[in-house]
Amino acid sequence: MALIAFGVLNVGWLIMRPTPAADAMKSMLEARPELAAGKALIEGSDCMRCHGMQRHFVGPSFEAISARYAGEAYAVEHLARRIREGSVGIWGNVIMPRHPQITPEQSQQMAAWVMAVPPAAPEAASQVRP
Repeated sequence: MALIAFGVLNVGWLIMRPTPAADAMKSMLEARPELAAGKALIEGSDCMRCHGMQRHFVGPSFEAISARYAGEAYAVEHLARRIREGSVGIWGNVIMPRHPQITPEQSQQMAAWVMAVPPAAPEAASQVRP
């Protein structure tokens, strides 16, 4: 019985322990609180159905997006437009649906948060072939 309890505690610890990515995200939001609005908009929309933080599902991960556009002056505006208007062919044949209900200001906040996500390793940025 004690072994079962010990095993459950270990599994719980593994699941609930902070990850380096979560720590980096927390530090980023503490350093730049204006990004919290973009994070809240993403969490409240359907973005997470297709995008993960570190893994791609239907669309690329937020880390891969951040890595692909890192250092590009146009990145936030480009992503904001893609959020509102949708796209196809940017990340292979994956379709990014339109989100006309999202205002330009909201899409800018969302895109700013995505670009603030610490970029993935270079190989993750190409996880979905362009």
